[in-house]
Amino acid sequence: MRAEAQAHVDRIKAATALLRRFLDWDVANVRLAELNARVEDASLWNDPKAAQEVMRERRRLDEAIGATLAIEQEMADTVELAEMAEAEGDEALVDDAVAALAALAARADEDKTKALLAGEADGNDTYLEIHAGAGGTESQDWAEMLLRMYQRWAERRGMKVELVEHQSGEQAGIKSATLLIKGENAYGFAKTETGVHRLVRISPYDSSARRHTSFSSVGVYPVIDDNIVVEVSESDLKIDTYRASGAGGQHVNTTDSAVRITHIPTGIIVACQNQRSQHKNKAEAMNMLKARIYEAELRKREEAASAEHAAKTDIGWGHQIRSYVLQPYQLVKDLRTGVTSTAPGDVLDGALDPFMAAALAQRVTGEKVDVEDVD
Repeated sequence: MRAEAQAHVDRIKAATALLRRFLDWDVANVRLAELNARVEDASLWNDPKAAQEVMRERRRLDEAIGATLAIEQEMADTVELAEMAEAEGDEALVDDAVAALAALAARADEDKTKALLAGEADGNDTYLEIHAGAGGTESQDWAEMLLRMYQRWAERRGMKVELVEHQSGEQAGIKSATLLIKGENAYGFAKTETGVHRLVRISPYDSSARRHTSFSSVGVYPVIDDNIVVEVSESDLKIDTYRASGAGGQHVNTTDSAVRITHIPTGIIVACQNQRSQHKNKAEAMNMLKARIYEAELRKREEAASAEHAAKTDIGWGHQIRSYVLQPYQLVKDLRTGVTSTAPGDVLDGALDPFMAAALAQRVTGEKVDVEDVD
């Protein structure tokens, strides 16, 4: 078999082996059989909430086990076809088999990622907040770049993006913004972006062309669904109303429709201004507040769990600083991955799409870039 085909096979086997270990294969099959038996019991539906939890677990296990078996079977069939084609000297058929294995390897990696996103809220929609750090226009411009990047990243994954809150900078960029990203595993994919993002570049706003360092923080919080209960007391809330900022339009900027809620015990502050009515903005802001409180609780659990393991020997980028360096001649280096981009099509960050490198690289010249136009 060709070396190229063997490389794809090794990649598929590694992905399926990881899936089997993660699922604890034998235990997972026994558990699936138990869940199937419970579903057939009519008494299960006497408790709708418990029934929903059973169906959710059953669906997750069934999809993960079925996808693994399907990939393994398809790989075996394709390898057999490739070996027969090589024996008969049919190069065209061999090429087709290699292409099929490459597509299957990509599918295996995707299924592996989905299976590993098995956290309590990984499958939920997510809020993504961006706040410009100290540095005035520089940081606000960097915050807007991040906003555009995450919008395009979500859209390219087929997710729906809504702008919940937005505060423009005085000269350029944004002071803060909140996105609501709706899609499968939105929180699971985006949660590792939480932390401080640092940009080093030759400033387009500095007439002396000096190098500047800008900071912006990103927070990611899961949308609370029916399976998660977060209790918030009204007495713990401070609610303020104000006029929405933005492009304007009939009614939008003429009443105090925007809402800001402060959770006094934790100091968490959320705001919403995208809806026309104060009532709807308050409801959305409450959802955001519950998401923030729940995410804080998740982080406490993770920190408690990590404390049981050995001390870290390397920098963990989650919830810490992620750095990017913009250099002359459109060179972009992600200090987290060590990847250097020399062209718009290069991948800057393994978690995001190539448009990110293009947007960052082209900003070296100071030219305003519409990320939607970057291919």
